[in-house]
Amino acid sequence: MKKHILAAALLASPIALAHPAFAADKPFGDPVPMADGLTFDPIIDARIRYEAVDQPTVDADAVTARLRAGFEIKHAPSHLSFLVEAEGTLGLNNEYNAFPFALPGSSQRRPGFAVVPDGESIDLNRLQVQYKTKAFALTVGRQRINLDDQRFVGSVGWRQNEQTFDAVRAEATLGPVSLDGTYAIQQDSIFGSEAGPRRSMDGDFVFLNASAKVGPLTAKAFSYLIDYDEAFAFTNSSQTYGARISGSVPLSKAVKLNILASYARQMDMGRNPVNYEADYVAGELGLAVKGFTLTGGYELLGADKAAGKSFQTPLATLHKFNGWADLFLTTPAAGLEDTYVSLAKVFPKVKALPGLNASVVYHEFRSDLGSTKYGTEWDASLGFKVNKVGLLVKFADYNANKFGVDKRILWLQAEVAF
Repeated sequence: MKKHILAAALLASPIALAHPAFAADKPFGDPVPMADGLTFDPIIDARIRYEAVDQPTVDADAVTARLRAGFEIKHAPSHLSFLVEAEGTLGLNNEYNAFPFALPGSSQRRPGFAVVPDGESIDLNRLQVQYKTKAFALTVGRQRINLDDQRFVGSVGWRQNEQTFDAVRAEATLGPVSLDGTYAIQQDSIFGSEAGPRRSMDGDFVFLNASAKVGPLTAKAFSYLIDYDEAFAFTNSSQTYGARISGSVPLSKAVKLNILASYARQMDMGRNPVNYEADYVAGELGLAVKGFTLTGGYELLGADKAAGKSFQTPLATLHKFNGWADLFLTTPAAGLEDTYVSLAKVFPKVKALPGLNASVVYHEFRSDLGSTKYGTEWDASLGFKVNKVGLLVKFADYNANKFGVDKRILWLQAEVAF
């Protein structure tokens, strides 16, 4: 394990740039015409990943392969489409713990190893019918939902088994105003078909967004209502109301200023036994010039001292936030402050490696209450394509600073989609 981590560090160090990751996010291949206005589009998305976790108490070496396969049929004259997609994950090297929760009798619950939440499973990932025009879309069924930057609702696409929702979603554009509303009855989790009661969680979930363009910026108001049916999830039942402003302001022909500001207030809902209120604050400024983007940001997930409860986002793509080592998937009871800076670079002129990009990120973590130092983290990534295959190297290095334990993770990944 130590050799793997050292190799990752040596590979990541000359990158000295980085934030997101590269993947085969844009499928290739055109839909196949079947009749006048009718097309058939096969879906194949294959990914293989090596994930090595190094920490003082437990390690993990996981090699997993994931295949999504299905198809979409579209009928242009009626604006209707039908999509079905299955998803299967196989563990090729199983020295990891797939489930970070107790699950008696499960061969994938391996507490002697670190958690890598990519359990072996076969699932129905999506099954939806959609009506879509330029101004309106209605989607019914099991579907992928990514809202804004996925801070509150996302598909957790980083994990092998993504999160989807059994839902009805309506989207409308009325001039400069966009409306987006979803009612879901089930959250289909990343843990897959073998995760027992945590395979999916029932409840009433409402996502409402209204946005409008304000010059180069977009202003949005949102509300997220989460009311779980399962007793083990009651403490995550909440109602969140907030607003955000985001966009890019040109400073010159070559320079852009990226802006993000967001505030939200969260309270308990439904059968949550804890009566609490907590704030969310996020601010980010980025300077983009000649393929470089330098970004500085601050994010607060606040805490209610009297209730001993903090701001939570259980439906988010959490890996995107607060460090890739995934130490803060659940906000600590004392809340979380994340101050970070990142440098990213794209290399469009490197024709031999299409899509070449690199990034590096530094985080400093503290509590909201009491200013406890939670530690620091360095993250780095390098991605590019070889033919149609997206290749990715990622590395996370969390230094606990005497709070908990250190953790390092190396990822090597290849993915192709069409």
